[in-house]
Amino acid sequence: MVDFTKIIRPNILSLEPYRCARDDYKEGILLDANENTHGPALTELSLDEKNLELHRYPDPHQPELKQNIIDFRNAKPNVHLTGEGLKISNLCLGVGSDESIDMLLRCVCQPGKDKLLVCPPTYGMYSVCATMNDVELVNVPLTYPDFQADNDGIVKAVEADSNIKLIYLTSPGNPTAKLLDVDKIIDLLKRLSNNNVLVIVDEAYIDFTEIKGEHSQSMSTLVNQYENLVVLQTLSKSFGLAGIRLGITFACDGLSRYLNSMKYPYNISSLTSAVALRATSSGLESMQSAVTSINNQRVKLIEELSKIEGIGKNIGGLDSNFILMEILDKDNKPSNEVAFKLYQQLAIDEKVVVRFRGKELNCTGALRIAIGTKEENEVLIERFRAVLKGYRS
Repeated sequence: MVDFTKIIRPNILSLEPYRCARDDYKEGILLDANENTHGPALTELSLDEKNLELHRYPDPHQPELKQNIIDFRNAKPNVHLTGEGLKISNLCLGVGSDESIDMLLRCVCQPGKDKLLVCPPTYGMYSVCATMNDVELVNVPLTYPDFQADNDGIVKAVEADSNIKLIYLTSPGNPTAKLLDVDKIIDLLKRLSNNNVLVIVDEAYIDFTEIKGEHSQSMSTLVNQYENLVVLQTLSKSFGLAGIRLGITFACDGLSRYLNSMKYPYNISSLTSAVALRATSSGLESMQSAVTSINNQRVKLIEELSKIEGIGKNIGGLDSNFILMEILDKDNKPSNEVAFKLYQQLAIDEKVVVRFRGKELNCTGALRIAIGTKEENEVLIERFRAVLKGYRS
């Protein structure tokens, strides 16, 4: 059992969650929350907007949405699951994964004292949140060239420094597009079970990994089995809902109740909730269709880009809705100079925008390219070929 009294900040341990009006009563003439009962200041409202009662505060707990999410994840549990799956009490919803990342830091790390361990190359928001919270960053790079977690290096760092309280792993990785070996993460969880440290697995791109039979690669269903495991997900990627800003934290009850006590009571708007409810029920088939299309296009895009002179190999994995391609100089060596020029010219002159990632550790000359529609990918290939031809002549 994890002793959360030794992990969570003392001020959070004593936190009494804010009790809002909608915690008590939800029906009748509601005059308890200082809402404007005349309704929203809009001249026209659609029927859907009227049904949302936008002049009322949203449900602070979102049980229906949480049930949809756990039903979706429990339907294809991780192959390592031996006990119970997810419950509503395992979820905390946030305004995108960024709020989830920041909330964990505020929950666990004492500013100016505790530390956060990351494994570069990785998502840049971890370091931004660490800086904002005055939390020192410890780097244990992913192994290269396979871009996997260095378990020995992580354990050594944690055992040498008891102030490391959080470990952020991105799986599939960003910018690597590589799924981390689940067996290795479980090994890490077991080795660190007595170290008062949480292992957070950020699974923003998990639905783009290949599904094996009745099981998913997601570790979300394992949070009750491994109390030192936290999993982050979002509706921004596979569900195509970046605009509604909905992030999900999966954690055991012992941690989740503190996170739910910390969150702002009405952080998930009625509009966000309504769209998310549709996406996680009637929208599941549409989501899976889009994921299948993206995964198929991913293979074709790599094949076509690899034929272009001046483009090297895909140095990352095949587990996300993007790829990480090397750009070569005239000596056929990965080149940040050429990659950056290509990135700029494509964006400015050709109106095709990708992401330069050459400054990330072990990503020299790399461009991160999201998988578009068939038509978008065809334009991308054509303009890559034309611009690189000018560099090679």
